[in-house]
Amino acid sequence: MHIKKHLFGILFGVALFGFTAYLLLDTFVIVRKYAAAQTTVSRFETAAEPTETDAVAIADSLTVESEPVEAAVVVSTDTSYQDGNISVTLTDYRILDTTVHVADVQLSSAEYLRTALAENTYGRNVTQKTSTIASSVNAILAINGDYYGAQRSGYVIRSGVLYRSSASSGAEDLVIWRDGSFSIVNESEVSAEALLEQGAWDVLSFGPALLEDGAIAVTESDEVGKAMASNPRTAIGVIDGLHYVFVVCDGRTDESAGLSLYELASFMQSLGVETAYNLDGGGSSSMVFLGNVVNVPTTNGNNSRERSVSDIVYIGYGA
Repeated sequence: MHIKKHLFGILFGVALFGFTAYLLLDTFVIVRKYAAAQTTVSRFETAAEPTETDAVAIADSLTVESEPVEAAVVVSTDTSYQDGNISVTLTDYRILDTTVHVADVQLSSAEYLRTALAENTYGRNVTQKTSTIASSVNAILAINGDYYGAQRSGYVIRSGVLYRSSASSGAEDLVIWRDGSFSIVNESEVSAEALLEQGAWDVLSFGPALLEDGAIAVTESDEVGKAMASNPRTAIGVIDGLHYVFVVCDGRTDESAGLSLYELASFMQSLGVETAYNLDGGGSSSMVFLGNVVNVPTTNGNNSRERSVSDIVYIGYGA
């Protein structure tokens, strides 16, 4: 009898270990591709990358008996980009022993504020580096998104297509509407289908909201899960109209401590941001500008390398 009980205990332990291992593998390792990224009607008319012919046409329409204006000529440096539709300026700030990278973005149309999925595929554990996804869509500027693939719930709407409608109770989402405006919603109060019907173009489910109507929306004690108070962070915000900021701060290194959510919110408020939202941070935090990684991505401070993620938010004309 004693042997049978001992054997049963061993078998139960093995089964429990196997089940736990499977759950961990299914959550973090096993790749499940559910659908290729879909396209729907454009926010407006399909935007095309400016060409020399476009530049002349735009100039002619704006000029009356004067020299042509080269509206679509691209001017770029290591820290800036400008054409007839997109303006990006990078500035580094140093606050609270932390390096903060800020991209100030102004657009002529919401069409140029976009999202993209790793491998152009919706799924679980389908990941690529931010720089790789950015390259695949010819992004001018890109940051990591909400890493939807690491979660089993939370709304996923991308480019006007609903991929996941299962709610994460109490989750605060960022809604990017067709006109490029931002709103914060609670998944407990509105369905993904309703958001889509109302004109949601992209919905990011990570959070929390950092600023609403210019006011700080977090307390000094708020954090993401069990994360440390000072971390690498990624956030996006809107100042007004089609004027945005993309923000990434370095952290977990001797050179850069990182910021708490409250510190990040306070900083973005100082930039004049009206609505700001916290995206996936820590080792996922990454900013790519004209093909170059701007920040110092790190998980534990011992090495600097990009983490593969599920998705990005980017500025550009598309692939």
